Amino acid sequence: MKRHLWLPSFLIIGLVVTPAAFANAGAEREALAKVIHELNALESLIKRAEANAEQDSRIRFRYDWLRQDLKQIKDGIHSHIDSPRAQPRSFPPLRGDYRR
Repeated sequence: MKRHLWLPSFLIIGLVVTPAAFANAGAEREALAKVIHELNALESLIKRAEANAEQDSRIRFRYDWLRQDLKQIKDGIHSHIDSPRAQPRSFPPLRGDYRR
């Protein structure tokens, strides 16, 4: 008889926890969309820095590599937002060194 009392409790807990899990996923997607927005906003700063770069400098910053890495980061975020998977995915490493 006591087992029957547990069933409604588990159903109620399941109904309360499940929407919370979906709410967190929605909040995560929203936050990641904001990250993409901020990364897109960096493009104007990158263009400004590139325009001010010394063209005759022996060592130059590789803006093209920076853009490739930012695109790779954005693509990874888009991929997660569009189709989150249970299994982790591997991505090629970022360059990280932007000098040549």
